[in-house]
Amino acid sequence: MAEELVDEKPLDEEPAELTDEDLDRIADTAIGALQDILKYFEVGEVTIDEYEGDEGELILDITGDDLAVLIGRHGKTLDALQFLVSAITVRTIGYPVIVDVEGYKSRQREKLESIARSSANRAASQNRSIKLRPMTPYERRIVHICLRDDDRVETASEGEGSARHVVILP
Repeated sequence: MAEELVDEKPLDEEPAELTDEDLDRIADTAIGALQDILKYFEVGEVTIDEYEGDEGELILDITGDDLAVLIGRHGKTLDALQFLVSAITVRTIGYPVIVDVEGYKSRQREKLESIARSSANRAASQNRSIKLRPMTPYERRIVHICLRDDDRVETASEGEGSARHVVILP
């Protein structure tokens, strides 16, 4: 019985480092899934650049002509595209993949980090909780990561469904 447990790792242990071959296989699978979905958007020729993000995730950035249709109003289409690609890739490769269009998410991330830092400053200086607007799970994660090393504040998510938001506590 003890021999069967040898391969199991404690939950708090870091995952094993992936080789370049593993990352290439993951990228190929994710890009293939994304290309299959993009066929339905009729966006013409696109380029999909791949790179590793700050949190160890694979980022696929789509570039091309007239890709606004992939972003949609307030990024809603891009969120849906992200959901589809994640649903496919998590099942098949179990590795986080972020889909971006011409750096849109990167720019949004910078804005969210700026909002998070200024809200943290306000929470700390005024010694009161600051509630941010409702956000997607991805946006909330950015705020939590941005402020996790700020000893002056803590973050928590509150609310349900589309009204779920981050609260910054002094």
